[in-house]
Amino acid sequence: MLETTILETLVKLPDSLKQEVLHYVEFLAAKYANNEITVNPSQKKRQAGMMKGTFVLPLADDFDAPFDS
Repeated sequence: MLETTILETLVKLPDSLKQEVLHYVEFLAAKYANNEITVNPSQKKRQAGMMKGTFVLPLADDFDAPFDS
């Protein structure tokens, strides 16, 4: 389906733009010739509580007191 859409769109282009498309496709083919294309690299899921106890701050007794202006 994607190939069909690409070809239908390509047919509508003038020859000069078709040449540009060819150059771009050749560039992409060379760039990714030896590399696997990954759409979404796998990420580890975050787990709640992993940083518990890491940031322990001694809070002042007047922490909730309003600021003096």
